[in-house]
Amino acid sequence: MGEQGLAGVLVSALGGPLGVCEEHVGDLQKHFCLITMQEFLENKTQLGPKIQAVSGIFSWLPTVYIWGGRPTIDRELLQSLPALKIVANSGAGLEHLDLKLIASFGVKVANTPRAVSSPTADMGMALLLAAARRVVEGHQLAISPDTENLPINWMGQEVTGATLGIVGMGNIGYKVAQRARAFEMKILYHNRKCRKLEEEEAVGATYCERLDDLLQQADFVMLAVSLTPQTQRLIGRRELRLMKPTAILINIGRGLLVDQDALLESLQTGVIQAAALDVTHPEPLPRDHPLLKLKNITLTPHIGSATHQARRQMMENMVESIRACLKGLPVPNEVLLK
Repeated sequence: MGEQGLAGVLVSALGGPLGVCEEHVGDLQKHFCLITMQEFLENKTQLGPKIQAVSGIFSWLPTVYIWGGRPTIDRELLQSLPALKIVANSGAGLEHLDLKLIASFGVKVANTPRAVSSPTADMGMALLLAAARRVVEGHQLAISPDTENLPINWMGQEVTGATLGIVGMGNIGYKVAQRARAFEMKILYHNRKCRKLEEEEAVGATYCERLDDLLQQADFVMLAVSLTPQTQRLIGRRELRLMKPTAILINIGRGLLVDQDALLESLQTGVIQAAALDVTHPEPLPRDHPLLKLKNITLTPHIGSATHQARRQMMENMVESIRACLKGLPVPNEVLLK
């Protein structure tokens, strides 16, 4: 809990696996009175009138602070927070928010897209390299008690000079291209619109207006596109069959970009060689999910932005947006309805 007089900010929890990062709590409490969902729900009857009266330790609750997609913002919560001014969301993805619903209550939304770009691009390249060189399989082979000899013909795919197809050339996709250029990769990209010529030339990227053209040419296909109704299951059975049998699919966007049943079938039957996913649907996958049993898949637990530096920047960006909103100033990184 913060001191009296500080603006109230609703958070999922303080610390723990699903709460606000414990390292950030002290910094946040310098600016805000942090109210957990449990505290709010336990005091909901008393809290409503106090918010209307602007009095008490829960003097007002103008902000919801979303960390890791929590707490959930629905109509019931919005109706119970009549003084709400802003929803501050960590990260770039917004598919868990009903922006039209939130806007209908006169509430602003802000996110932190730039804070996640570099670490997520790093993660994309890490997954590409791990899948290409079969790093996880190699680790298991190296530590297995059954290993007596190291096979000399155990091989992966070359990355240097290979063709990378990037689907989604926003901030993250472009940073992936910058990193791939250092590996002398040929870079193709598919996006709603092409980048400026000077941006393309800076990374040696070629625009593919048709996704099919990219899929047919790429040795590695990396998904860095936002999840929308139009991009849901963007990669399905048809698209996977367009890819080379030696191709590797990397997903650092959202799990629902890929038809997982089609991906499973493709990996089992050799339609593509391998996949590396930082995101799935759901997260985590059920422990008996068949994808977990495959050797030609590398899975990480949605950790694209999970560095100490990025998470701190996300927190600082959210604080900046909240404070600006409460002062009536322009909100940095405000998300506007299109």
